[in-house]
Amino acid sequence: MVHVLSGRILLTPTDPERSRAFYGGTLGLAVYREFGTGPERGTVYFLGGGFLEVSGRAEAPPGPGMRLWLQVEDAAAAYEELRGRDAEVLRPPQREPWGLIEMWIADPDGVRIAVVEVPSDHPLRYRP
Repeated sequence: MVHVLSGRILLTPTDPERSRAFYGGTLGLAVYREFGTGPERGTVYFLGGGFLEVSGRAEAPPGPGMRLWLQVEDAAAAYEELRGRDAEVLRPPQREPWGLIEMWIADPDGVRIAVVEVPSDHPLRYRP
């Protein structure tokens, strides 16, 4: 068995500065570490229980199968905050049939990001 100690998502954007402005500024993710120099330097952000590394430069955006899932305490508050920061909101928060409250935003390369609130009565939090 492989004993995984940590993990991270590696994202190679088409415009690294624009993506760093989005993840560090618009989303407000805290920086874990930075490495390298110049416009294609790497920045690793805290991402809850993992990390998001934005580094290098890609010729094309990631494919449509690349998505991020970010859990927040309050999706409505996140919605207002992100709208105030001019994030591209694809869909405002709504309760899904499976009980989660989800909104969808996109990063500058069109990577879809689910911003999810797990209500206190949801089975992920509560077991009778």
